[in-house]
Amino acid sequence: MVRQFAAWLSTIDSRTEAPPHRLLPARRRRNKPHIFTQQEIGQLMAEAGRLASPTGLRALTYTTLIGLLTATGLRPGEALALDRSDVDLDNGILAIRQTKFGKSRFVPVSDSTRAALRAYAQQRDILGTHRRTDAFLVSERGKRLTGSAARRTFARISCVVGLRAATGSRRIGRGPRLQDFRHCFATRKLIEWYRAGLDVGRELPKLTTYLGHVDVAHTYWYLEAVPELLQLATERLGGRRAGGGQ
Repeated sequence: MVRQFAAWLSTIDSRTEAPPHRLLPARRRRNKPHIFTQQEIGQLMAEAGRLASPTGLRALTYTTLIGLLTATGLRPGEALALDRSDVDLDNGILAIRQTKFGKSRFVPVSDSTRAALRAYAQQRDILGTHRRTDAFLVSERGKRLTGSAARRTFARISCVVGLRAATGSRRIGRGPRLQDFRHCFATRKLIEWYRAGLDVGRELPKLTTYLGHVDVAHTYWYLEAVPELLQLATERLGGRRAGGGQ
């Protein structure tokens, strides 16, 4: 934008110098996240529960995947990479191993999430005719659920509930992604903290660690990505200035 303005200005002021192309490295552009409403999440899980398969395992797995991403904010790849040994159903702890940037971490889950995972594991083992993988989330064929299959199926589910426009082909088109459940989890936690009057600056490193971000700056991105969060942050900053706070 600066370069274009300078180029225009140079037409009326010869002293103006336009910066050359690629003077600064390009900033990575993030996709605008879709923040799911509770109603949308309910519709997605209900539609996932209607997925057809010979044993019913497909519907069970996708319902559990959506619920797990909603409740924990895991990266989709982290959820799909979980082995049975990574899911501690007694203590409610997920072991996330060597994920993005080579980091590992432990993710605690709520009692309701633990109960849902236990119910899935029990039903999965009943429905599965034979075990072909150590994966926790498995496909109808008893193998680890792949990222490409999960994305395609989620896109189709999203089309059915009206969150994506149907393309009429094998293409999945544009719309909400599995990754957006992670954004949804993070922004709702931040909104919860703001509304509770907590010092978000102090609380944020906890969320950074929980999500597995390498830098707290990556977590701050959610403030600018979601208008409601940005408004809450602005109001908080304005209140501090009015009160003489730092």
